[in-house]
Amino acid sequence: MAAVEDILRSYRRPRVVIREHLARMRSEPRLFSFLFSALLLMFVAQWPALARQHFQTPDVPMPGLFLGTALALAATTPFFYALAFLVTQATRLFRGRGDGYGGRLALFWALFAVSPLMLLQGLTQGMIGPGPQANAVAAVVFAVFAVIWAAGLRVTQFEGRT
Repeated sequence: MAAVEDILRSYRRPRVVIREHLARMRSEPRLFSFLFSALLLMFVAQWPALARQHFQTPDVPMPGLFLGTALALAATTPFFYALAFLVTQATRLFRGRGDGYGGRLALFWALFAVSPLMLLQGLTQGMIGPGPQANAVAAVVFAVFAVIWAAGLRVTQFEGRT
């Protein structure tokens, strides 16, 4: 299935989608492509807010805003790998039997699956600015991320392994 279809299905049945990805041949480059695509879409999602910031403070050059944002997002890559490792290890406290690959799949897929909602969040921040609307959209994005990640962890760490 195409990634877009999998993303849409993740909003309805995230465990099914994760099971399908887990059943495919293990591929670290595929997992990294999920993370990279999510970070790329997060970067694009920041453009409206960066344009708003540049409009409000024109003395800050736009290329500098873009470069700073891109470098900041690129620097989060090791953090996401470390987070997946730590959460995978923490699941063992609750009798989780999965491995690091499954933990990375659950986290990276959850990030990739919510990236379209992050685009909406970026538009809200760029058009309306900070406020209750932006906070509400951010809360929805985080809630969807948490649900998809939890479903992924359930499948990869607690189901079907001996």
